[in-house]
Amino acid sequence: MQLSVIVIAYAMQREIPRTLQALARSYQTIGADLDYEVILVDNGSPEPLRTDALPDDVPVQLLRIEGAAASPAQALNRAAELAQGDVLCLMIDGAHLLTPGVFEWALRAFAAFPCPVVAARYFYMGPGEQPETVLQGYNQAAEDALLQQIDWPREGYRLFEVGTPLSGGAANITWFNRMFESNCLFMTREHYFAVGGSDERFDLPGGGFLNLDLYKRALDAAGAVSVQLVGEGSFHQVHGGTTTNSERLAREAKLADYRRQYETLRGHSQLLSDKPLQFLGHLPTQASKIHLRKRRG
Repeated sequence: MQLSVIVIAYAMQREIPRTLQALARSYQTIGADLDYEVILVDNGSPEPLRTDALPDDVPVQLLRIEGAAASPAQALNRAAELAQGDVLCLMIDGAHLLTPGVFEWALRAFAAFPCPVVAARYFYMGPGEQPETVLQGYNQAAEDALLQQIDWPREGYRLFEVGTPLSGGAANITWFNRMFESNCLFMTREHYFAVGGSDERFDLPGGGFLNLDLYKRALDAAGAVSVQLVGEGSFHQVHGGTTTNSERLAREAKLADYRRQYETLRGHSQLLSDKPLQFLGHLPTQASKIHLRKRRG
């Protein structure tokens, strides 16, 4: 099997059907001919995820973890152990929509480079970054209207018309900004376990900086090649996330806890890898040319 997609979900009954629609054979450009699986992990949702609304052209299996930890680290490792694919796609926050060429362009990297770690850029659904827009009234109803407006999922690349790239504090974002986080991260299953998988000591709710830590360790490993996709993205749906949709002061306190835990576990505060970057992709639409967007601030 070529690919195993691991999707971690917690209380995402609204979001997961759309997440899976973006992983469907009929949506992804190479889906019809790709040998892949989707492992959907319900990480202890108070109300178990229902499977009756899931798309029928997604090769999905549901794994429910009873008594799950508040962090997704254990869930990721368990799913990776079950995975049959040579390549893993890790979606730690299951409330994301992919553009249609993510599988195609990510797997091209595995033909082009010996040990690629491939990241799709993180976008928020909506007119700005969700930690700000939710305070201004952006909500699930507004998001539903946006998706209807762009005729999604029939027009997958129109997500760029209604999404905002994660800035990480940068004044302007282009496809060539170095990424520190991705919620759609590809590496071989062998490489995942070679770097130790997900560190289960990141035990804070939501995982803290688990995602950033895994990305950095995977990149810093000897022989790994950092590949960032161009013209493909992973779009975060608004939901009751651990940090994204928290009120500002509570969110800042949580981020401070995350930083302290990271520094305790790693002995430093460096979240970015300095591995040289490779880029792979295309610009499928005018809206995908994010370098043309107005500067922030």
